[in-house]
Amino acid sequence: MPQVPKVLPVHCGLRFMRRLTIAAIALSTACGGSSATPDTPTTPTTSAPPQVAAPAPAPTAPTSTLVQLNDNLAGRALFPSDNWWNQEISSAPIDPQSNAFIDFIGRTRTLHPDFGPPPYGIPYVGVGGGEPRVPIAFVDYGDESDSGFGSERGYPVPDAAKTQPNFIEGGVAGGGSDGDRHVLIVDRDRWLLFELFATRWTGQRWEAGSGAVFDLAANGRRPEGWTSADAAGLAILPGLVRFDEAMRGPVRHALRVTVRSSNGYVWPASHRAGNNAAALPFGARLRLKSSKDLSRHPAYIQNIFRGMQSHGLIVADNGSDMFISGAMDPRWNNDELNPAFRALTASDFEVVRLGWR
Repeated sequence: MPQVPKVLPVHCGLRFMRRLTIAAIALSTACGGSSATPDTPTTPTTSAPPQVAAPAPAPTAPTSTLVQLNDNLAGRALFPSDNWWNQEISSAPIDPQSNAFIDFIGRTRTLHPDFGPPPYGIPYVGVGGGEPRVPIAFVDYGDESDSGFGSERGYPVPDAAKTQPNFIEGGVAGGGSDGDRHVLIVDRDRWLLFELFATRWTGQRWEAGSGAVFDLAANGRRPEGWTSADAAGLAILPGLVRFDEAMRGPVRHALRVTVRSSNGYVWPASHRAGNNAAALPFGARLRLKSSKDLSRHPAYIQNIFRGMQSHGLIVADNGSDMFISGAMDPRWNNDELNPAFRALTASDFEVVRLGWR
């Protein structure tokens, strides 16, 4: 992946400071004064004050320029600690219809890790604040999409996504024409999240079905009835299990899960894509039962499952039942992930009271 070296113009500032220092010493010697600064203001005199060079302007904090797939983002949590993705739910009440919802999914339905090495999973990329914003033509849900952040139009889609694989979900350079083709981008300097659905480079422009921009320092929710890059109107990246966090310790946020059919939506979701009365709504939370023994699994997989116990799963899209979303990453080992996830079934979960907050 391309990396542009950072260049900081420090040599000019150093030469300027050396000249100031020499000038100050010369002035002090000529006047026979001390270089120490007085603690209290002195009484003004009628003589003209000595001329002092204006201080150098404070340097502007440089923005990073690295384009990095699977950026660790310095371990920062996505969204504030009280965001719905980061909300601890181990003691939240169970929904009265929990058993019926689990019956609809199928109690013996096993979990599946919908991620792994390329081309499996949803990729994400970190960019600097100076990454150029490019316009996006929204071809499906333009009236529910964000053209950019604030007054700045465009999304910081790296140029490499046109010609290199694994920047877009599905692993095809430029996106191709099949699948969800999500693009997830974090501006790590401005702490913004840009997400696109059904993305492709046509050869002349970037197109997407829908797009949303999230301020990762705030708890902004989509307007009622609006989608995002996800069917439920939620952000996607904070619901992905990522390799680095799984290796660090228990996952401290909810995970994104899909179901085959849905029924409207509840908070924190904002958009519907189904009306099956027996199914879970978007925004519903499932929680792995605390009684489930996880000790047989590798430590990093235990960390993922403990996150399901403490923060749960949030229903975010229609798809296959109990498919858990994660980041595309060559470091995942599906020979360990697949059997471990198959060891959990829908009956190991309970549904938290709908809309609980």
